Amino acid sequence: MTATWSSAATALTTDLQRIFGERLQSVVAYGSHLDGDTTAPLTCLALVQSLSVTDLEACARVATRWSRLGLAAPLVLPEAEFRRSLDAFPLEYGEIIRRHERVLGEDPFTGLAIAAADVRRACETQIVSHLVHLREGFIEAAGQPDRIAGLVAASAPAFTAFLRNFARLAGVTTQDRVDNTRQGARAAGVPDSLVAELLALERQSPIPTSDPARLFPQYLDAVERLALTLDTWPA
Repeated sequence: MTATWSSAATALTTDLQRIFGERLQSVVAYGSHLDGDTTAPLTCLALVQSLSVTDLEACARVATRWSRLGLAAPLVLPEAEFRRSLDAFPLEYGEIIRRHERVLGEDPFTGLAIAAADVRRACETQIVSHLVHLREGFIEAAGQPDRIAGLVAASAPAFTAFLRNFARLAGVTTQDRVDNTRQGARAAGVPDSLVAELLALERQSPIPTSDPARLFPQYLDAVERLALTLDTWPA
């Protein structure tokens, strides 16, 4: 563990050991903090043998302290429930698999595989929902460039996250967040120039207000093409 987040992860693990004792099986850190966004709270997954209301109450009592340490509320799951839900949350778990660090116990993802069919189905749902959101948002913007710019900027993180999910479907295995996004875009046929600008928006880099609005036609076209691609993607 690196110094930037190891102390917070250790503090969380100590609290979870106190609450769950031997029922705590493993803890892993994951998310944007590990990808280099040190302003983001550290997110962790904790697997336990059992989980009760009493356990949740004990976690709630230390939640404020966790927040002060830069920790998000951990995702605490019974181990059996975690394994049963792999098909229900293939994108979410896939993102954890892409970039995570073991803090305690065995790595829960060792030997686990998320079915490609589950990833494809979830990706299709994600991109179609994104397409609907963009169309509705554009109409609601009423032709005002600043509102269109806001729509593009606000939706950019969801689209770049989709590209990382598509990368997984296309067999890309790199852990690096930006490289994963770019490779997913190439596999999906999304222009590098568009991806570069959306990544800049995701990172909230300085960019003229007119630029996001200018991106909208190309952005919408890319999303429409991806929705069609996934509709015809081999099962």
